[in-house]
Amino acid sequence: MTASHTIADLRRVAEQLWPAATVESWDRVGLVSGRDDAPLERVLLAVDAVDATVTEALEWGASALLTHHPLLLRGIHTLAEDTSKGVLLASLIRGECALFAAHTNADQPEGGVSDVIAARLGLTDATPIVPLAQDPAIGIGRVGTLAAPESLAAFAARVAAILPATVSGVRVAGDPDRAVQRIALLGGAGDSLLDHPAVRGADVYLTSDLRHHPAQESLELSLAAGGPALVDVAHWASESLWLDGAAETLERLLPGVEVRVSQLRTDPWTFAVGADSGR
Repeated sequence: MTASHTIADLRRVAEQLWPAATVESWDRVGLVSGRDDAPLERVLLAVDAVDATVTEALEWGASALLTHHPLLLRGIHTLAEDTSKGVLLASLIRGECALFAAHTNADQPEGGVSDVIAARLGLTDATPIVPLAQDPAIGIGRVGTLAAPESLAAFAARVAAILPATVSGVRVAGDPDRAVQRIALLGGAGDSLLDHPAVRGADVYLTSDLRHHPAQESLELSLAAGGPALVDVAHWASESLWLDGAAETLERLLPGVEVRVSQLRTDPWTFAVGADSGR
C-alpha cells in the first residue's frame, strides 16, 4: 500500500502557508534534504535541527523534521561526519527523514511567529512593524495595544507567563513602575529594529538577543527623547509559541498525517549563577 501523502504535499502546503515570495533575501528555507516522492506519514516540528530533535524525529519514525531555523543558513563546504551539520544531515538521510525549514516566511503571516506572541499577550489592533510590500497586512514584527495600561513589571510577568521557562528568563531594562500600553515586538533577534519609528513610538519593545551597545544606545536615546523600555527573552522561547498552531494547521491540511511538536528545549543555555535582579 502506498502512502496517501508524500514530501511533495508537505512542500505544497508549506508554500500555501509560508510563501517563498515572503522570505527575506538573506534567508534559506524550504526542503533541505529528502525527495518529493518519499511517503509522508509523520512530521515533527521544532525550532532547531540539533542532535536532540534529529534523534527524536528518527526514534519516532518521522518522515520529516520541520524546523523554524534553517540548518544551512550559511554556506558549508563539506558534509563530513566529523562536522556538526554533516552528522545531522547524514543521520536524517540514512533514517529517510526529510528536513524542511520555514523561517522568515513563517515570521510574516497571520498566525506567524510575532503574530502568535501578540495574540498570546492580548494585544489589540496589532499590525506589522515592517509591512510586506506586496501585502501590508502582514510583515515582520507586530505593534499593538494592551486593553489597559499596566506597570512594566506587570507586563514582564505577563510575558513570562506565556513563554516556556528558560535559564535567562525575562530580562527588562526600564523603570518597573512605568505605565505601558503600546507594545512593539519581534520574535527572534530584533536589535536591527531598535531605531524603527514604530518601535521608538512604543512603550515597550519585546524581542530577543539584544546586544549590549545597541540596547544601551536605545535606552540613552529614550532618556533624551522618549522611547521604549526593553524586554529581552530567550530566542528559542519566543519562536517556540508558533509551533503548536503550525502543527494544527498542517494536520488539518494533510489529513492522515500525524504531526507532533517537539517538547525538547533547544535553548542553548543550561544554567546561570550570580544573577542580580538589579532591584
